[in-house]
Amino acid sequence: MADAFDLSGKRVYVAGATGMVGGALVRRLSEEPCTVLTTGRTDLDLTRQADVEAWFDRERPDAVILAAARVGGIGANTAYPADFLNQNLAIQTNVIEAAHGTGCERLLFLGSSCIYPKDSPQPMREEHLMTGPLEPTNEGYALAKIAGIRACQYLWRQHGRHYISAMPTNLFGPGDNFDLSAGHVIPALIVKFVEAVRTGAPDVVIWGTGSARREFMHADDCADALVFLLKHYDAPEHINVGTGEEVSILELAELIAELTGFAGKIVKDKTKPDGMARKLMDSSRLRALGWTPRIGLRDGLAATIDTYRAQTEAAHA
Repeated sequence: MADAFDLSGKRVYVAGATGMVGGALVRRLSEEPCTVLTTGRTDLDLTRQADVEAWFDRERPDAVILAAARVGGIGANTAYPADFLNQNLAIQTNVIEAAHGTGCERLLFLGSSCIYPKDSPQPMREEHLMTGPLEPTNEGYALAKIAGIRACQYLWRQHGRHYISAMPTNLFGPGDNFDLSAGHVIPALIVKFVEAVRTGAPDVVIWGTGSARREFMHADDCADALVFLLKHYDAPEHINVGTGEEVSILELAELIAELTGFAGKIVKDKTKPDGMARKLMDSSRLRALGWTPRIGLRDGLAATIDTYRAQTEAAHA
């Protein structure tokens, strides 16, 4: 397949390089003939417009992958909706406008499967966007991401900027947030089960009924798909990035229990929300372009569990 955008000799800025997806993107881009630019939170606060504009004026990247965002699970999204809306709007507006203002050729904006309506048909297709009310538990985050998609599309329409948007499904892997109060479901469950094994706890509590069904993708697979899209995808319409496979939260918990060696009881806390009953992406447009995932859920979970254990061994030594 011919490249829509040739990375050879290009300066590619990964915004959010210290995060899980950003770290995976840096690893994947190291295989390409380009120069990778990164900033950390202490180097550049992406919520500060003047600082972002000054950085772009100085560095002049040829391409940007906008992976920086404030992210979190149901609990964090429910508790801090204003922060999730305002901080994400600031980050993406500053980066997208600074890229446009300095003549950046190519930008890839990362959204989320949260953009789709609460009662969206399943699996969720790109055309289901804005066809119904959003899931209330992550509405602020979703609204920001929808605004980012539109910002890229409007720049394409008004100024001819070939800025594209990709909507990854639920992601996990090395570099994930293992904070129980702010993390997503997979890192939260890994922490619970690993610590239960370590302490000999008789049970592990999971949120909700366990019946909600979700799709999960390893961050390294996502990064590979995003670099593929940066090079080959050239259309203003956003595109889904997923595996096409789903699992219930209870089945996920049972798999993590098996992989961690937990033999106790799984307890459902039905006072906690399930979120959307089902959230499966239709990624047929991406598959039709020629990309397929390589890392299965079991293998990806096993590697992520090993990563978490390695990170915490010293603390418990």
